[in-house]
Amino acid sequence: MQKIMIIEDDEVISLTLKKHLEKWNFEVCVVEDFEHVMEQFIQFQPTLVLLDISLPFYNGYHWCQQIRNVSQIPIIFISSTNENMNIVMAMNMGADDFINKPFDLNVITAKIQAILRRTYSFSKQFHILTYKELMLNLLDATISYQGQTIELTKNELKILQLLFEKAETFVSRDDMMNELWQSNEFIDDNTLSVNMNRLRKKLDEFSFDSLIQTKKGLGYKLSYE
Repeated sequence: MQKIMIIEDDEVISLTLKKHLEKWNFEVCVVEDFEHVMEQFIQFQPTLVLLDISLPFYNGYHWCQQIRNVSQIPIIFISSTNENMNIVMAMNMGADDFINKPFDLNVITAKIQAILRRTYSFSKQFHILTYKELMLNLLDATISYQGQTIELTKNELKILQLLFEKAETFVSRDDMMNELWQSNEFIDDNTLSVNMNRLRKKLDEFSFDSLIQTKKGLGYKLSYE
């Protein structure tokens, strides 16, 4: 099910949107704590965000930039502030569309569906995996934590994807090698160790004591306190 996050402080508009979008089988989250939007974003993992410009504490441009630091999901601005400069600024911040208030519910639904088709037609699999406060973006091969982003190689991405999908459980070396190279018959066992050591060194930027744990005979596990 596609998940829509609404960041709009007009309760009538947000609840009207929520009720309407749920009729179209979207799962909808309406933000209520406008000081801690990113915490709700990370927890909900939306596939699209509807974002107003004028908000308490920080404006929509701020939250658009914060979201873009960790994700490339579609963002649609909805605002009565429809001057050309605001539209240009929204698009420059990374927005995918701008809808003026008042809007027709059927029009905004059609725009949402069109953007989702364009964005996610490449894959049936959602492209962001999370573990606690970590976000793994399968589209741009990055891992993010509290606004800090690290770029990954193809093999590093595959290793982390497997660990994220099986978080808190051990993944054997054989399973890991099969995932990376589709075979473990002609791959030097040291090759996986080299890739894992490079990844661990890169993840040291997040200042975890040990994000990837190793246990002899069991393999690797994603875990941190």
